[in-house]
Amino acid sequence: MALIQKLGFIGGPLLIMAAGSLVTQGCEEVAGDVCGPCGEVTAGAVDISGSAKIDGFFKAVSSLSANADLATKGFEEGLANLEAAFELEGSGDLETRVDALVGAIETEVAANVSGSLVVDYQPAQCSANLDVAVEAQASCEAEANCEVSAECSGGEVAVQCEGSCTGSCEGGCEGNIECTVAVDASGTCEGSCEGSCELEVAATCEGTCRGECSGKCSAYIENANGDMECAGSCEGECSGTCELKAGGSCSGSCSGTCTATVDAEASCEGEVSCSGSCTGECSGGCEGTATPPSCSGSAECEASADCQASASAQASADIQCTPPSLNVGFEMDADLDASARASFSAKMAALQANAGVMLGSFARYDALFTGEASAAASIKSSLQIVVDATIDGSITAEVPTGKLPCVLPAVQDSVKILADTTKDAAANIKAQGKFAAAFSSGFSG
Repeated sequence: MALIQKLGFIGGPLLIMAAGSLVTQGCEEVAGDVCGPCGEVTAGAVDISGSAKIDGFFKAVSSLSANADLATKGFEEGLANLEAAFELEGSGDLETRVDALVGAIETEVAANVSGSLVVDYQPAQCSANLDVAVEAQASCEAEANCEVSAECSGGEVAVQCEGSCTGSCEGGCEGNIECTVAVDASGTCEGSCEGSCELEVAATCEGTCRGECSGKCSAYIENANGDMECAGSCEGECSGTCELKAGGSCSGSCSGTCTATVDAEASCEGEVSCSGSCTGECSGGCEGTATPPSCSGSAECEASADCQASASAQASADIQCTPPSLNVGFEMDADLDASARASFSAKMAALQANAGVMLGSFARYDALFTGEASAAASIKSSLQIVVDATIDGSITAEVPTGKLPCVLPAVQDSVKILADTTKDAAANIKAQGKFAAAFSSGFSG
């Protein structure tokens, strides 16, 4: 709400005061300049002003809106599929529909499962697009006649990360330095194995046990010999294969990747990552605001600070998310007949198939709109730069004269888009968060 109020203050009276300076000339008065119909941010047009810094703001708003729409559609498609599977009408607002679905799943679990659902869940991870940040910074500084360094073209470039660095950290890593290497079926892993773990002797399994379980198993399947074997979480010791989609300890042979904590990056022969805040420069991924270094490498480039704000906003809005990892296990009540078993199994299959998209949408929304390091907060800072340039008249030096009349309407449209998406996101995050919380608890009520 505070962000919307600030946008209303900046985007209303101050922009109206600046309107006169932008509309005193029209295309008919300009010779040899770029004229034509103004692009509309609401229609996806982002090359409106001809200025990389200012158009960067429009690109960030457009990306934010597109990602918010993507998250909305993904969650609602999954919700509709589950409403059909659980025979719900799907009426009311989003929160009402989520409440009805959660209630229906809890009822089904209570009636058909011995105990509760066993959920193996690793949330989606979302980070700012660092390539976008660096490319936008270089383009903006080049336009400002700054001498752009070759280091900003191609390859992996380090950025300042306000949040959590999920890549390599050149400086102090305030968290664990992790090393990930690929291992084959004969490899041992002293850290976290992600893939499959062949157990030579019975041992605990933190993932899905496929074989024999000495205790309670959440789900069973019929093997090739016609015998029932465990295919879920095992509360005892597992003999066979332990599938570790979200990573876990492996006392046998790991096949996949092995991640372990190391004291220094130099001791790692694989992929290095810092799972925490980085006091230096971060390469790889940033869960928060990514600020690229000046590509000019020169203190005389006055445009660097404004370019960084624009580039940071674009990177934060063009968010990249890895899909969540999840598995739903359960043990049916022994008294259920074949029809009840088939009906419940079909509903759980639908939950397994759709929950990933819905939970991924929730993670995307949360990263876009929650906190001071979110895309919405970063775009607000970028907006302030555009407004300041409009008020003090410096925008006339950056924008071709024939495009000046297009800038103010585009800024006003952007303010409205940002305010609307922020308002919608609050309700969506609340509703989606209810589903995520219920899923994480195994719909235990």
